[in-house]
Amino acid sequence: MMTPAGFRHGEVAGAVAGALIEHIKPRRLGAVTTAEAGFQIGHDPDTVRAPDVAFVRAERLALSRREGFFQGAPDLAVEVLLPGDRASEVLAKVQDWLDAGSSAVWVVDPKTNTVSVYQSGGEATVLRSGDTLSGAEVIPGLRIEVAELFAM
Repeated sequence: MMTPAGFRHGEVAGAVAGALIEHIKPRRLGAVTTAEAGFQIGHDPDTVRAPDVAFVRAERLALSRREGFFQGAPDLAVEVLLPGDRASEVLAKVQDWLDAGSSAVWVVDPKTNTVSVYQSGGEATVLRSGDTLSGAEVIPGLRIEVAELFAM
């Protein structure tokens, strides 16, 4: 059994999920999940991962069964860093999500109050307090003030 993450980790993950749900649900853009939802991103051997927060577009939900693991990667995977996370392991996770088909990966760092945005084929963009996080093509119209994710 895995040890649960700390309170701050959950608080920040909740803020990300809440901001996504607030935008996505009324527009029926898709579904937002938390770390309990598994995504099967590989076969032979089976590989299942669970990001801290994820978004799957509505059109993909219609093609997938809701029971068991979601088959494939989420459109957006969000990883909230823990104090002991190693940079190499985080970057490997980011690459796994992108290789499996995620359009974007956000790495949220509660220690530095930053969000690093990764997209396939591109460099990471680091956003700080005062910057605005955009859903870009993944979640049309989404805009989140970075500082709001850490204001507790």
